[in-house]
Amino acid sequence: MVRTLLIRGMIVGALAGLLAFGFAKVFGEPQVDLAIAFEDQMHKAMNMPAEPELVTREVQGTIGLFTGVVVYGAAFGGLFSLAFAFAYGRIGDLGARGTAAVLAAAVFIAIVVVPALKYPPNPPSVGEPETIAFRSWTFFLMMLISIAAMVASFALRRRLSARYGGWNATLIGGAVFIVIVAVVQLLLPAINEVPEGFPAVVLWRFRITSVGIELILWTTIGLLFGALTERSLSARSGLGRQAPSLYGRA
Repeated sequence: MVRTLLIRGMIVGALAGLLAFGFAKVFGEPQVDLAIAFEDQMHKAMNMPAEPELVTREVQGTIGLFTGVVVYGAAFGGLFSLAFAFAYGRIGDLGARGTAAVLAAAVFIAIVVVPALKYPPNPPSVGEPETIAFRSWTFFLMMLISIAAMVASFALRRRLSARYGGWNATLIGGAVFIVIVAVVQLLLPAINEVPEGFPAVVLWRFRITSVGIELILWTTIGLLFGALTERSLSARSGLGRQAPSLYGRA
């Protein structure tokens, strides 16, 4: 059954990647082009030679973007299916759809929203080349801490449910997550390397589009994977009146 979930997750992730690609192509690529144009203007103003183009913008914005987003979606769809197999039945009696939706929302918050609040995505020409390693390290550190805090909040919620009830336990777990994230974001160094004169509208639209791509991806994975899995489990259980096991016969 886990193998079936893994394949389903990768297929759903690839489909989600297709939707995300369409959104990125329509709304994201124009902002990238504007950012590159600003970078070219800066180079000309400083009499700097243009950087060699190893891959053309046409390839980057078409087959390159398509391949990257779809492969990204398939990979995370597979990981999501494994996380679902572990979480199903352990985070409450939510059913397949509910579990998938909650899990997808938690992943989106942990790996997209929280890191973006501290280190928002930037278009080309934003950021010093000398600080790439440092910026990457701090970003992934923020992401790892966010994931760990999310897992801890779910574990705490499960542990407190019997004593305080599901609703109160959820509020406590959520509060703990927010406190951990807030403290870490205050402790981690701030990074602001936006060059003077960079169009604020381009920066804002790029960041919103970047989050939007992830939102489309994880919303699609959560809803479609949950619907397909619920249908599959219902078929295996006959009338579907009880939640069947993921690891054996219902």
